[in-house]
Amino acid sequence: MGKEESPQISRRTTRSSSSVTVAKNGVETTKTSDSRPLTINELVFGKDSIGLDDLLSSFPGRRVQILELVRLLGPSNSPMLPIFVYGGSSTGKTSIILQIFRHLNRPFVYSSCLTCYSPRILFESILNQLLLHRKNAANGYSSVKRCERPSDFVNSLREALSNVINNLKGNSGKSSSKNLVGWADGNMIYLIFDNLELVREWDKSSTILPFLFNLFDILKMPEVGLIFVSNTSPDTYYSSMGYMEPIPVHFPDYTEDDIRHILMKNQVNRKLYLSFLDVVLRPFCRITRRVDELSTAFAPLFEKYCEPVSDLGVVPNEEMKRMLFSHLQPYIAPSLNEVFKVSSQPSPEVKSNREMKQKGNRRKSGGCEEIDELDFHMSTSAKYLLISAFLASRNPATLDASLFDPMGGFDSRKRKRKPSQKSLEQKETAEQELLMKGPGTFPLERLLAIFQCITSIGEGSIDEEEQGNEGLEVQGGDGRLMSDVLLQLSSLCNANFIIKGGSCPLEGLTRYRSSVSEDMVMKVARSLKFPLSKYLYRR
Repeated sequence: MGKEESPQISRRTTRSSSSVTVAKNGVETTKTSDSRPLTINELVFGKDSIGLDDLLSSFPGRRVQILELVRLLGPSNSPMLPIFVYGGSSTGKTSIILQIFRHLNRPFVYSSCLTCYSPRILFESILNQLLLHRKNAANGYSSVKRCERPSDFVNSLREALSNVINNLKGNSGKSSSKNLVGWADGNMIYLIFDNLELVREWDKSSTILPFLFNLFDILKMPEVGLIFVSNTSPDTYYSSMGYMEPIPVHFPDYTEDDIRHILMKNQVNRKLYLSFLDVVLRPFCRITRRVDELSTAFAPLFEKYCEPVSDLGVVPNEEMKRMLFSHLQPYIAPSLNEVFKVSSQPSPEVKSNREMKQKGNRRKSGGCEEIDELDFHMSTSAKYLLISAFLASRNPATLDASLFDPMGGFDSRKRKRKPSQKSLEQKETAEQELLMKGPGTFPLERLLAIFQCITSIGEGSIDEEEQGNEGLEVQGGDGRLMSDVLLQLSSLCNANFIIKGGSCPLEGLTRYRSSVSEDMVMKVARSLKFPLSKYLYRR
């Protein structure tokens, strides 16, 4: 059990590379790797350890976070408090944690709540890794233990962790006498829970989340470390049940310079690609700072950028940069609109109804085509919810009464005082600050109140097309709150039209924020014949 086995597929590499290896080498490789018994060293990530300098250079802009995580993990065999790593998508959280464990050469168990989409699958995944159990045809691709209740999981987990810790203590003497590659360092074992925010969508999330956070106090094993990874901040997990709060480590969004360094890695002609980034990076960073989205968007644009160049190894001068920019400029704006829009295929009935409406509009307008239609299907209640969220994000909450109340939110008989110059300047300054802050957040109660008001204002409450397809009903027939409004809100959050933010610990209410542009909301409003501009506060 030494160097000969290190090139084999390890437990950690099976997450990404085992499928590729099987596809290239055939069935024989799968049989030989499955028949090989697993050892405790399978819990170590990667074959070779990496140095700290290589780790820091691999992740530009993450030096502070890497050093903080290494400090919190501490020296070998040192107990630690639970860690909560959070930040937006594509900020390097999971990759950095895995590479840190590769640098430290310590064993861990990784479970993602994206693939482990229920408590039973999550519990069994952890036990399978700790008990060195591999699913294959011989065991019917079954888990080592069936575990559905948290109480059963705790008993099995404590037993499995004790066995792993004893094996690590037995290997510590061997690894100290022989400097073997791929051997676990120390007696600590770490449990990593990734994509923790998805647990909130589970049926038993109200009990599973407090259970996971209480796991440190339940086990009471100093040799076990817990690491939680989430896209949302810790305040979204506040619970009435008491538990030891994990130490937060925040991964902020990458800066423009960080993204430049990341995208420049592994480029053949760095100077040519740098001139390309000087053109496209800034406008795209205004839309998104996710590295995966930017790399996907830049791949076809870079091909267009290089079309006039016959030699891709050329170093561009100023004249060539101007020529390449002139060639690429017509493609930048369409790419900004095309890459980040949500598209879906409408049903044949919706498509035929849309074509009939377009023909009718052409007859009425004398041949002018309607170009402001949505290119995806959305129910009427979802459209009104989208407009409500947009208004709640753009309008100050203090103006809701004056915008939606027929009486204007005050007694019309009261005399208005002429505002002074100082008050006008203060109001202008406040409006500029609101404009700089961007879309604001709002609670669910305010969203539903605006929704109820605008559905009574809209001309058509339910479209004929959606009456047949959706079967939506309006209470009382006057456009009041629809029965599926909460379901539609969840769908809009999943589609990232509305972003669910953190909840205030004092109020205990989840806050939301609209993420759609004004042009898109105007299209939605026109499809409902809703006068959006009348209720939108212009700063």
